[in-house]
Amino acid sequence: MNNKGLILLVEDNESLNISNSRALAMRGYKAAAALTLAEARIRLAESSPDIILLDIELPDGNGIEFCEEIRNKTTAHIIFLTAKIEHENMVRGLQTGGDDYITKPFHPEELIARIESALRRRIMDKKAVPTIAMEKLLLDVATNHAFFNGENLSLTPTEFSLLLLFVQHKGETLDSVYLYEKVRKQPAKGDNSALRQHISRLKKKLESASGGEYTIFASRNEGYSLEFIL
Repeated sequence: MNNKGLILLVEDNESLNISNSRALAMRGYKAAAALTLAEARIRLAESSPDIILLDIELPDGNGIEFCEEIRNKTTAHIIFLTAKIEHENMVRGLQTGGDDYITKPFHPEELIARIESALRRRIMDKKAVPTIAMEKLLLDVATNHAFFNGENLSLTPTEFSLLLLFVQHKGETLDSVYLYEKVRKQPAKGDNSALRQHISRLKKKLESASGGEYTIFASRNEGYSLEFIL
């Protein structure tokens, strides 16, 4: 029985969609497929996926722009599927709210591993205390929503996980390896560029909502801490 989670595949290669759907079904996941962004919008209106596997180049638009369009409408973990390996494409995808990316061609086992890692993180976060408050911040762990003075910060799942760690370790400086391994639930690979992009987005959202009262401070040794001025 498919009950481990719903995965939305947005990919214009029909044969790849079929093979990935079969691989997911064999592992107990339910898969919904879309060959275009128009179909993806219909699938999102019909259901709430846990994971979105999103190709970048699609017949009716760009996956990165689509990610930006839907980011505040879904708490799904978004993983880009792309043949492009240029650094700027990866950075832009993360800046628009993507959580991870995987470069084609990839083995189905690698895809499954990324999905299972993301879902483990979501489950572990939701087993924590339902709500956590710190000064003007309120984190609703059950829904992955964070609020500053009642204003929803509209965080991505990765940004929420990072903020949760910072709040749980108030006053501490957390190094990049610790943050990566806690958020990704896997060993750090040495490249912290993706992590830096997620922290940068979180920092901007905190500073914007708080008028500069709250920020993420980066130390020289690649450590990070949540700072606020009352």
